[in-house]
Amino acid sequence: MALGINEIKSGVTILVEGEVYMCIDAQHVKPGKGAAFVRARLRNLRNDNIQEKTFRGEEKIDEAYIEERNLQYQYSSGGMYHFMDSENFEEIAIAENIIADKAKLLKDNLEIMGYFYKGETLYVNLPNFIEFTITETEPGFKGDSSKSGNKPATVDTGAVIQVPLFINIGDKIKVDTRTGGTYVERIN
Repeated sequence: MALGINEIKSGVTILVEGEVYMCIDAQHVKPGKGAAFVRARLRNLRNDNIQEKTFRGEEKIDEAYIEERNLQYQYSSGGMYHFMDSENFEEIAIAENIIADKAKLLKDNLEIMGYFYKGETLYVNLPNFIEFTITETEPGFKGDSSKSGNKPATVDTGAVIQVPLFINIGDKIKVDTRTGGTYVERIN
């Protein structure tokens, strides 16, 4: 279905020159003289590049229908990450380049969101926060506080995360996935 320029707004997914983009921001401009236009910031959903594009008055833009699916992480092998669709229990293999740096935070049976266009995986979103158990780190000492610095700690997926000095082996922590896996808090 073709969209008019007045339908372009934040969150809309469109096709531009065969590529799938999500509109991040759109400014509708109606100059005193001449035709109205839209200046939009678009994110390419395949490679995460951001570009600005101007759409003129009578231009029709194709809408891209993105399918969202709840997936559950199963295992990885040979550069592929295998997930199970939570609705139809179908197995879906996603290439390593799409998962990218999120791979270090994948835990068994973790629920994620997968975004697909015509059967092709565009990208995946992890939950905002994930809980991990510390498997390896230097011991903490009495009197260490969260303001005195950080140390590296290995979590149960093998990822290394910077944590405060008071964190010990066996502690459970909450990690923010939106910032690439930064420490948020210790969980009792």
